[in-house]
Amino acid sequence: MSNLQLKGIDDQLYQELKNLASHENRSLSQQVLFLIRSHLAQRRRSFRSDTAAQTLLSLAGSWEDSRPADQIIGEIKSARRSSVKFSDGL
Repeated sequence: MSNLQLKGIDDQLYQELKNLASHENRSLSQQVLFLIRSHLAQRRRSFRSDTAAQTLLSLAGSWEDSRPADQIIGEIKSARRSSVKFSDGL
């Protein structure tokens, strides 16, 4: 098993890590290893998953309908209900 020594950690970060380790009942070394493993696992998951744009494009798909556009628009408009709230405008 390899060892890793970190230098240049400011006092505030060190204290934060120490407090977090204490709160989670881990040693400082265990906490740092846990955080590193968690971060690397999250990065692996994000590289494997689609980007937000790819997900949106896959969900959008394409519209397939044999009806002409005018007929579809007419059906949409006829299905709408009038709103008294906006009858006089905004």
